[in-house]
Amino acid sequence: MKKLWLAIAASTVIVAGCNATNKEPEVPEIVEVEILTPMEAPLAPLKLEARVTQGGKDLEDAHVQFEFWQSGMRDDAYMLDGEYQGEGVYEVEVTPEEDGVYYMFAHTTASGMHVMPKQELIIGNPNMDEVIKEGPNENNDMR
Repeated sequence: MKKLWLAIAASTVIVAGCNATNKEPEVPEIVEVEILTPMEAPLAPLKLEARVTQGGKDLEDAHVQFEFWQSGMRDDAYMLDGEYQGEGVYEVEVTPEEDGVYYMFAHTTASGMHVMPKQELIIGNPNMDEVIKEGPNENNDMR
């Protein structure tokens, strides 16, 4: 009798195991950040702008901070919170002090991901012989 109950219990476990679903965990789509700020602009107040999307849909609940500095002055960079404007666009206004090459990161956190695209900005008419240029991945730290 013990063997019969043991066989029934073992059969139940085997059948239950065969019915278990082996679902793959869902991987969220990548958060994409498109910088909308033009790469060249006059020496005047400037809007730093970025559109944040995920799976082709605008994100209105992202946290976007723009980091901004003049070439050669990375230690003087400052962070500004982007404000949501609608249609996935976040922006903040800055006022460059002089003609030059500037850089910005659009530090973006959304859906548990952090994305930080970098863009070079040529403001006004800088003397390019005097500009200390940075490479695309140089100073790619998260201050």
